[in-house]
Amino acid sequence: MKIFCVGRNYAAHAKELGNAVPEAPVIFMKPDTALLAPGAKFAYPSFTSDLHYEIELVLRIGKTAKNISAANALSCVDAITVGIDFTARDVQADLKAKGLPWEKAKAWDNSAIVGAWKPFNAEANADGADILFSLTKNGQTAQSGTTQDMIYSFETLLEHISGYFTLSPGDLIYTGTPAGVGPCLPGDILTGFLGEEKLFELAIK
Repeated sequence: MKIFCVGRNYAAHAKELGNAVPEAPVIFMKPDTALLAPGAKFAYPSFTSDLHYEIELVLRIGKTAKNISAANALSCVDAITVGIDFTARDVQADLKAKGLPWEKAKAWDNSAIVGAWKPFNAEANADGADILFSLTKNGQTAQSGTTQDMIYSFETLLEHISGYFTLSPGDLIYTGTPAGVGPCLPGDILTGFLGEEKLFELAIK
């Protein structure tokens, strides 16, 4: 299983971190060990003092795809959920300042959270559909987003990624986070929603 992540796919989020809006999708990867196992507890990492949540829509690949066109791209997706791409922001800032890769800030064990999977209907979710999602921290809305605010649509992302990497069943694509990322601490409860439906609740230990 491969985990693909998309950076800066919402203009407001790029702006809040002082980044330019990208001229092409920004892609990075996490190893399969980054995925928190179902039912496992999440522990605040010892190597950071500035852990940030980033809520995202996550697509699951259902069939092998390579060089797929945008017009046919959604046919390779079989499920959707919401998840968190955790970032050790202080570690990331240090790596960025040195011009180094971000893996230690983004791809560590258990840094990728996924909620309950929902069947994906390619026709209903074609380009232009509006999918709402959100994250609450301790019961208060922390982030909310809609696919209409994406810079690059699901179709564009799938076409782009499959041009470089073969997509295989079970691969995951984190499609980017909207504005509102922020810090969390031990004791916080993070809850992810697809529309009004709660798909995960994560207690930080």
